Amino acid sequence: MKIVINKCFGGFGLSYEAIMLYAKLKKFKLYAFTEKRDKEGKINFNIFEKYNPKKHKTSFIHYSKKPLCKNGKYVKLSYFSEHDIDRTDNCLIRAVEQLGEKANGDYAKLKIIEIPDGINYEISEYDGIESIEECHNSWS
Repeated sequence: MKIVINKCFGGFGLSYEAIMLYAKLKKFKLYAFTEKRDKEGKINFNIFEKYNPKKHKTSFIHYSKKPLCKNGKYVKLSYFSEHDIDRTDNCLIRAVEQLGEKANGDYAKLKIIEIPDGINYEISEYDGIESIEECHNSWS
């Protein structure tokens, strides 16, 4: 079984390209957006605009399964986060394999680990660096 983990300080995260490829492989549409800024560059945390990788230089990208409303708001029930993706998801694994280092989020260095099928495992983490450990029974 293949599992995607993060191997550097920071934490698991996917790049814009990896998230959009994942959605394409899963056959659903994702809309990317970011907080709108005024002319002085101040962020308005209540209004959003469509994310454009050529225009916006930010790591704070939000994703939704529905487009933004005309008033720049998004539908909270449609919010999508890469942290909700199962780390053994075949489409996630394909996206990471296909993009290589370009799949890494800003504070991530993703790695695919292979363990035997049927192993009861958990992902442990210290300061964002993850490892896979076999689950053990414990009683107290």
